[in-house]
Amino acid sequence: MWPRIGGLRTLALGTPGELRRTLNGLVLAGAKTATAGLLSEYAEEGEDLERVGERLVLVDDDDHLIGLVEVTGVEVVRFAEVSWDFARSEGEGDRSIEDWRSGHAAYWARLGTTVTDDTDVVCLRFRLVATDDGIIGT
Repeated sequence: MWPRIGGLRTLALGTPGELRRTLNGLVLAGAKTATAGLLSEYAEEGEDLERVGERLVLVDDDDHLIGLVEVTGVEVVRFAEVSWDFARSEGEGDRSIEDWRSGHAAYWARLGTTVTDDTDVVCLRFRLVATDDGIIGT
């Protein structure tokens, strides 16, 4: 089960360290409005998929709240079917869907999971509604 803060599930992007700081910075700057995960991770953790309207606590390396996001879309697709529109929404600077696929496949491989075209990916879209110092939207 993923950690909770104030009864809300947490959103811990990437891996701790520089990657998480970079991804969190993109969210706080408004450039990152989506993230991808593996459906198998939900099963391993006994977690349900997020639902539209659910709020998640964006956390830093120490699991401290740095922001609050609201889920605006959830879709499960095959790795080969992740759209360029979604990939761009991740805000990580990929120049093509091929770059996105290559980078994400390498990331998951470093974590010990080989992805194929048929691997189920959770495409999560969100909007930032608050930072640790106050509400920025409704």
